[in-house]
Amino acid sequence: MPETIASAKPFVPPLQTFRFRVAFKPEPIGARGSGKRGGAPEDLCEGAFSEVTGLEASMEVKSIREGGANNGAHQRAGQITFSTVVLKRGVTTSRDLWRWWSLLARGALAHRLTVRITLQDPAGAPVMTWRLERALPVKFKAADFNARATEVGIEELHFVHEGLFPDNEGA
Repeated sequence: MPETIASAKPFVPPLQTFRFRVAFKPEPIGARGSGKRGGAPEDLCEGAFSEVTGLEASMEVKSIREGGANNGAHQRAGQITFSTVVLKRGVTTSRDLWRWWSLLARGALAHRLTVRITLQDPAGAPVMTWRLERALPVKFKAADFNARATEVGIEELHFVHEGLFPDNEGA
């Protein structure tokens, strides 16, 4: 009798890394992490971006030499730094990101935002969410005008932040 090969699991296509939903939530400048739902303000706006770069944290290592220990220095954890996050080729129905940028640039507003970046599967269901605390925009670039284009979008939004965390709220 010939043997058959049966697959235990159906084929699941790989995640598409260009399916991101980004939500921005207001946070007073002195606050840390509006990560809890109870009583937290609603999202300022949401958008879909095709590229997110800079989800990166690195730690400075402190090297401590000890007298008499000739086999090497002790390595200790130091300060953590975060990269500038860049959102590219985004679409949103709101002008709130531009308002946030312009108010901060004029010194008229003292709010940072909690940003949630959610990776979605091909069906649009959330897979993984990253939370960035106390985000502050440092560059805003509008999309080029093109009479043939049908979409209105954000070409680039750069911001710095003070914390990168995996988050269960969006996924």
